[in-house]
Amino acid sequence: MFMEHALLIAERGRGKVSPNPLVGCVLVKDGVVIAEGWHDHLGGLHAEQMAIHDAEEKGHSPNGSTAYVTLEPCNHFGRTPPCTEALMWAGVSEVIIAHHDPNPTVRGDGCRALEDGGIPTRTGLMEAEAHEQMRAFMHWCTYRRPLVTVKMALDANGSVDDRAVEAQRFTSRGCLEKVHELRRDCDAVLVGVETVNRDDPQLNVRLVPAERQPLRVVIDPNQRINSSAQLVVDEGETLLMQGEFTGLSSLLHQLADREVQRILVEGGPTTVHRFLEAGLVDEVFLVHSEVIHQEPIDAGLSAKTLTDAGLTLSQEYVWGEERVEHYLRSPTSA
Repeated sequence: MFMEHALLIAERGRGKVSPNPLVGCVLVKDGVVIAEGWHDHLGGLHAEQMAIHDAEEKGHSPNGSTAYVTLEPCNHFGRTPPCTEALMWAGVSEVIIAHHDPNPTVRGDGCRALEDGGIPTRTGLMEAEAHEQMRAFMHWCTYRRPLVTVKMALDANGSVDDRAVEAQRFTSRGCLEKVHELRRDCDAVLVGVETVNRDDPQLNVRLVPAERQPLRVVIDPNQRINSSAQLVVDEGETLLMQGEFTGLSSLLHQLADREVQRILVEGGPTTVHRFLEAGLVDEVFLVHSEVIHQEPIDAGLSAKTLTDAGLTLSQEYVWGEERVEHYLRSPTSA
């Protein structure tokens, strides 16, 4: 119950804390939650520090309380002081942790510091749920590359575009809002130059509240991007991958070095298939519309295509007026 509460409040930082993970913390004394905290924004208090501050604000002493934390407390100076020191200073009697921290700067050091300071720790309570919540951070720490998410919208016959009309969106407003939520949860959005020159997209977050905008990445090996494209002339940050482009994996490592933990691929079939063929796609949101294109462009995406690429249908959703299939790569094939 208490760890579930910590996971719930950790969500309040979604879209605001990357490259840090979502973390929640509750302080419990005599079976009652006396304080709560979460990592709210970069440079702000960590969840444990916020919970201790919350206890003091409410007139409760954290001394002798049990801390339930969704991620192993840090034991190093970063944007804030170590959380282990804050917990020891507060006099907590025990720290119960959902998931160990795979970040090389932590990796067990937080637990060791607490134990050495006389505070017993337990790890593994609701570990799977915590891992799912921090999936992009965990993937980045483990593989040193971003989690790759693909989003593609198809008409009733599997077409991605209609050459009979000017470039336009063919999904509902409700679906578009969900896409903007997905962009908000990603550090970068990637397309190929054909998508830029055909659609002139903004690739930003507009329809839902956002405190930051994703990095826009355009694959343009032959430098064909339209100089008047919105991605070129507006104030957002755009990374143009130009010159001879040979390795998608190397691109992802470059982005990982920029602390990009999750990237949303919104390009056309050519770009998406390059990622699929390289075995670099970790999840796919396949949006199915009932619209029928007059001059269709086949996306070449089917259940078999995705299965062959190591992905499995996980869930189905409804976004606005559209049906969405969510495919995931199993951890063993990542």
